[in-house]
Amino acid sequence: MMQTARDKIRELRALHDDGLLSLQEFDRRKNAILDAEYSPPGGAAAATAGASAPPAARQGTELGLMSGQEIGPQNRRYRLERLIGMGGMGQVWQATDLATHAELGHSDMVALKILPPQLTQSATHAKLLIEEATQARKLAHENIVRVYEWAQDPATASYFIIMEYLEGEDLDAFLAREGVLPLERICELVEPVAHALQYAWDKHKLVHRDIKPGNVFLTKRGEIKLLDFGIASRARSAGSSLGLQTPNAGTAGYRAPEAGTHARQPSPRLDVYAVAVMVYQMLEGRLPFDDVRTADIHPSAPASLNLRQWQVLQSGFAYAQERRPATVAELLDGLRRAAGPNEQELAEQAAEAERARLAEQQRRKEEAEQAALAEQARAVEQKRQAELNARKLAEAQAAAQAAAQAAAIEKVKLDKQRRELEARQRAEAEESAKIRKQQLREQLQARREADAKEAREAKEEQQRKINQLKAEAAYRTEQERHRKQLAARNAAELAALMPTSASPVADPSGVLRDRFLDGAGSGPELVLIPTGRFQMGSPEHEQAVAIKAGAQKSWLERETPQHWVGIEQPFALGRHPVTVGQWKQFVRATGWESLSDTDWRAPGFAQSDEHPVVGVSWNDAQLYLRWLSERTGQLYRLPSEAEWEYACRAGTRTAFSFGDEISTERANYDGHYTYNGSPRGQYVQGTSKVGSYAPNPWGLFDMHGNVWEWVQDVVHENYQGAPLDGRPWEEGGDSVRRALRGGAWLYNPRYLRSAVRNGFSAVLANDIVGFRVARKLV
Repeated sequence: MMQTARDKIRELRALHDDGLLSLQEFDRRKNAILDAEYSPPGGAAAATAGASAPPAARQGTELGLMSGQEIGPQNRRYRLERLIGMGGMGQVWQATDLATHAELGHSDMVALKILPPQLTQSATHAKLLIEEATQARKLAHENIVRVYEWAQDPATASYFIIMEYLEGEDLDAFLAREGVLPLERICELVEPVAHALQYAWDKHKLVHRDIKPGNVFLTKRGEIKLLDFGIASRARSAGSSLGLQTPNAGTAGYRAPEAGTHARQPSPRLDVYAVAVMVYQMLEGRLPFDDVRTADIHPSAPASLNLRQWQVLQSGFAYAQERRPATVAELLDGLRRAAGPNEQELAEQAAEAERARLAEQQRRKEEAEQAALAEQARAVEQKRQAELNARKLAEAQAAAQAAAQAAAIEKVKLDKQRRELEARQRAEAEESAKIRKQQLREQLQARREADAKEAREAKEEQQRKINQLKAEAAYRTEQERHRKQLAARNAAELAALMPTSASPVADPSGVLRDRFLDGAGSGPELVLIPTGRFQMGSPEHEQAVAIKAGAQKSWLERETPQHWVGIEQPFALGRHPVTVGQWKQFVRATGWESLSDTDWRAPGFAQSDEHPVVGVSWNDAQLYLRWLSERTGQLYRLPSEAEWEYACRAGTRTAFSFGDEISTERANYDGHYTYNGSPRGQYVQGTSKVGSYAPNPWGLFDMHGNVWEWVQDVVHENYQGAPLDGRPWEEGGDSVRRALRGGAWLYNPRYLRSAVRNGFSAVLANDIVGFRVARKLV
C-alpha cells in the first residue's frame, strides 16, 4: 500500500527529530510532497482548463525528491543535481557524491538510479535487487556502464544504485535525430554491444534480458556503453510478483517469445533476439512486430538488404530460439558475410575476365591468320595446276620443272611463316614465364624479409626475457641478502629489548610470534620495525605521474604537505594482514557475531584460511586486538598512519616500495588499468592468499594491494598539524571515520602508492577492507 502525504511528512519529522535531517532539508522535502499531492491531476492542460490556474508545482517526484536535495545514509550522502530520466523502473538523477567517493574510488559526479518503493517493499525482493546490483558491480568492461555500490535513503525507504555518470545520449535519441541507418553504420554501433554481452556471458554467465535502444548509450567521447545490465530485468520480475504492471523480463517489441517461461538459466539467445529486432528498427525506422509475437507473423524485408542478409536477420529473431545464432557476434558476422564480395574482390574478378577476353581474342586472331595462309596456299596451287594443263603434254618437262620450282618456293615460304609464328609464340611464352619468375622472386623476397624480421623480433624478445630474468634474479638475490641482514639486525635489537630470561622471541630469520599464555596456540607472525626518520606524503613529481594516471586533485591534497616524521620507538608489525584462519580462532573463542551486511565467511569470491579476512569493521578489529593481548600477555594495537607508511616504504622514496612502476606480478589489483607506463595484467576479482607476492625490503607482505588496511588514526583532510613523532593522530578530523592504507584488489594501481590515504566509517565493513596488527616492544 502506498504511503499518504501525511505518513511521509510524519516520517520526515521523525528523521528531523533524530538529527538525520536539517530543518532546511525537512522543509524542502515537505513542500515537494505537498506539491506532488495537491498538483492538478491533468498537469498543465488541466490547469488552463479551469477558471483560474494554480501556481506551477516545483520539479519533484511522488517521493519528494528534487534538485539540491541530499539523500542516502548519514555517512553516504548524495546531492541531487538534475533529473536525467524517469520510467517504470524509477528515476535516474545526476548527483554529487559528498562523502563515499573517497572510499569507493570513483569521481564525485555519479548517476543514481532510484527504484520505486513498491519494488522493494518485500525484504525478499529488496535482497534480490541488492544481489543483482552486487553482481553488476563485478562487470568491469569498457562497454558496460560501471556500477559502484547500492544504498537506501532513510527518509523515503527507497533503494538506489550508484553508477558511473555518462555524458551523451541513448540510441533512442540518436535514431530520432538521424533516422534510418545503413547496415555498415548499424554494425559499428552494435559491435561494442556484442563485445559487452560476450564478456558478461563468458566471465559471469550473465544475460542482459532487456536490450533496446534506450539501454544503449553513446557518450560524447564516442564510446558505446550498455546500461541496466540485469538490474532492470530483476526489478521487473519483482514487480510482477507484487501484481504491478510489469511484464516478464524485457521490453515489449524486443522481448523474445520464450522470455515468459521460467527457465533456470536464461540463454544468450534472448539478447540475440532483441539485437536483431533493434537492427531491423534501425534499418526501417519501425519495429518488425507488435507487442504480441506469434510464429505466423512475417515482417517485410528491408529494401537495403539482399536476400542472404535478410535470411540472416530473420534467423536472429526466429520464433524458436534454437534457430537463432548462439551470440550477437555470430549474428553480425553472418550479416557481413552475406553482403557479397567487396570492391577489391569485384576489381580482381573484372581483371581476370579482361585477361580471359584478351587471350580468347589472341587465339581467334592466330586461327584467322593460319586460315588465310592456307587459303593463299590453295589459290597458288590452283593457278599452278591451270598453267600445267594449258601447256599440255608438249610442255610436260617444263611444266614439271616449273611445278617443282613452285613447290620448293611454296615450301620455303610456308616454312618461313611457320618459323615466324613459332618464334612469336615462343617470345610470348618466354615473356609470360619472365613475368611469372619476377613475381615469384618478389614473393620469395617478401617472404624472406618477413621471416628475417620475425626471427629478429623473436631473438630480441628472447634477449629481453633473458635480461628480465637476470634482473629479477639479481633483485631476488639482493632482497635475500638484505632480508638476512635485516633479520640479524632485528634479532639483535630484539635481544637488546627483551629480557634474556624470557622464552625465545624470534626465529633465526628474525620473525617474532608470541605464544598464548595457555599454550593453546600463538599469535600472528611479526617483523621488527626499527627506529628512524622518513618523509611522509608524496612529492610533486609523483603527484604529476598520478594525475596522468587519472588521480583526482582532492585525493592528492590529502598527501600534503610532505613532512619529516621520526619513529622514536621500535615496534613489531604483522608480516601479513590478519587471515581468515586467525579470525576464526577469535570467533570460536569469543562467540563474536557480525552486524555487517558483508559476510566475512562468503564475501562474494573464493577464499581459504590463508586469505586476508574482510567484512571486518574498525570496531571489530579493536575487539580482536583486545582478545589477542589477553591471550599473549603483550600489548597489541593497530599501527598509526605514520608507522604504516614508514613500514611500507621500508627506506624507499619511490611511489611503491619496489620502484615507480607496478605490475600484477607484484601486487593484487585491477589489471585492466595501468600506471606510469606499466603493462596491463590480470584481474583476479577477489583477494589472493597472503604471501603470494614478494615482500618489501623489510620482509612485509601485501603492503600494496589485496585489501585496504585499518590504522588507528581518524580521517583528516591533509597533514596540517599532524604529529611528527609517529603516534596516532586522533585529535580533530572526522571522528566517525578511520583511515585506510594500501589499496585493494578492486582498485586501480594509482591507489596502491605508499602515500595514498583513504577513509571509511568505523562501524561499517566491506569486502575490500582488512587489517594487520602492531605490537608494542618497550
